[in-house]
This record gives sequence, structure tokens and C-alpha cells, in this order.
Amino acid sequence: MPLPRAGWLGALIVLIGAALFGSLGVASRFAYDAGVQPFAFVAWRAGVGALGILVVLSLSIGLRAAWANVAEAGRRAQGILALGILLGASLNLAMFLAFDRTTVALALLGFYTYPAMVAAASGFLGHEPLDLARIVALVLALGGMIAVVLGGLGTTEAVRIDALGIALGLAAAGFQATFVLTSRGFAAVRADVAMGTILAGSALVAAVVSIATSGSGALLQPLGQPPVVVLLVMVGLFAAALPSVLFLTGIRWIGGVRTGILMLFEPVVGVGLAAALLQEGLQPLQIGGGATILLAALIVQRGSRAPGEAGVVAPVPGGP
Repeated sequence: MPLPRAGWLGALIVLIGAALFGSLGVASRFAYDAGVQPFAFVAWRAGVGALGILVVLSLSIGLRAAWANVAEAGRRAQGILALGILLGASLNLAMFLAFDRTTVALALLGFYTYPAMVAAASGFLGHEPLDLARIVALVLALGGMIAVVLGGLGTTEAVRIDALGIALGLAAAGFQATFVLTSRGFAAVRADVAMGTILAGSALVAAVVSIATSGSGALLQPLGQPPVVVLLVMVGLFAAALPSVLFLTGIRWIGGVRTGILMLFEPVVGVGLAAALLQEGLQPLQIGGGATILLAALIVQRGSRAPGEAGVVAPVPGGP
């Protein structure tokens, strides 16, 4: 595959992943309205996602080969993969605690600073140089994200400013940035195998927290509502398993900085779905912010070198 084509394909993969992640806001709203508790939602989402990846692996390469892939990666890669489980669980717990304490828009504003963290750390560590295209795209994307997230502030909920809630949003950004930066440490593990392992671990942690805070009934509550189970299965497959694999694949194909910038398409999709399905008004500032993020995506893609540039982890042999 020619390198420029691979670069555009990598960008498309990330944008699809971002769009799928963007459906989480609307899906979680429907689940919460049906009585699903936040931590139970996280456990179901991650658990179904891990199970979905497990089924695909069993039909494609076989579970024995998947296990061998992790075993042969070495102890260092296995240790970093275990760190990924901890980071994934911590990210979800921090975000849902932030949503409970402060306005959702403010929590998201803190979380979506992670592309800037990735860009700064990658440049400092020498993983990916911060060239002019990346800097311009990052500034535009962050500005567009602020417009998208804050454009509807106060239109659907009272503004609640809580220092701890905002700090938790920033902590979640730190967890996400750390995952992106350390994911190169388990590059020998297939993306689907790695994300299946991480989702399984995150599901276990979320289930334990859910039981500790709300009792076992919270985890079992969806079973009495078949439509909710269908919703959670769809969320697990298409807002956890698939976008998670696409996200990691994107990091490996086009690098963490470009992936982080392109992932800012996620709030654009989230706001658009909320406007279409939840009758939440779409403000002109949000439309402008979305257009700015798309412009940033075009700039970072056209102005960046193809995969194989210094610091970018290429797709591993046998990877998706």
C-alpha cells in the first residue's frame, strides 16, 4: 500500500472511531433514563466489548494464537498492557465521578485537553516532532472543541462549577494521554488482542466498583429490561469494541499526535446526535466549532508525513 494512501486510511479509521465514541453520550442518556447506574453502564459496555472482540478473535486467529501473541510479546509489553487496563478503568471512573460533581460540558472541556498533552509530551520525548501543520491543527481543533462543548452550556442543564469535578476531568485527560504515549510499549501485541484485554480488565474493575457502591442489583438490573440489554450490547460492540480497536490502530498507523487531533471529532458527533435524538438545540457557535475541527483534521492530514515517519509506530505484522 502506498504510504500516502495509508496515511489517509489511518485518518479515516480514527474519524470513524471518533464518530462511534461520539454516540456514547446519547446512548448513556437512554440507559440512565431506564435506570442503569453509571458504573454498571461502564461494566456492561466494557464487558460486552471484550466479549465481542473475544468472539471475533476465536473465529479469525483462534484464542490460542491470541494468547500466544500476548505471551510472546515479553514481560515489558505485558506490564505496559496491564498499565493500560489500569488507565482505562481510571479514565472511566474519573469521568463519571466528574459528571456527578460538575456540569458535563466543563468535565468534557477538561478531558478533551488530552490531545494537547499528547502533543507536548511527544515533542518533548522526541516521539513526534511538532511541525507547523500539527501546531496550527492542534490550536484550531482545541478552539473548535471549546466552541462545540461550551456552545450549548446552560441550554440543557444548570451550570455547576465544582473544582474537584473539573480536576477529575483533567485527570481523565491525563490517563488518556498516558495511554496514548505508553501504547507504543505493547506494539508487538495485535490491536484487537490488546484492546480486548484492556476492555476485559476495565469491565472487571468497573463491576467491582459498581457492586461496592450500589450492590449487585445495579449490575443485574438491565436483565429485567430486554430493550436495555439490546442497547447495552450495541453500545459494547459499536461504542467500545470497534472504536477502541480503531483508536489503537490509528495511533499505530499515523501517530498519537495526529490521532489525538482527529479524535476531537468525537464531541462534534456527540452534539449532533444529541440535537437529532434528544431535541437538544444546536447553537451556531457549535456549528462553527465543528467546522473548525474538520478544517484542523484536513490541515493535519495534508501537512503531515506519511506513516513510517520518525516516532510513528507502524502496524505490527498480523495486526488488523
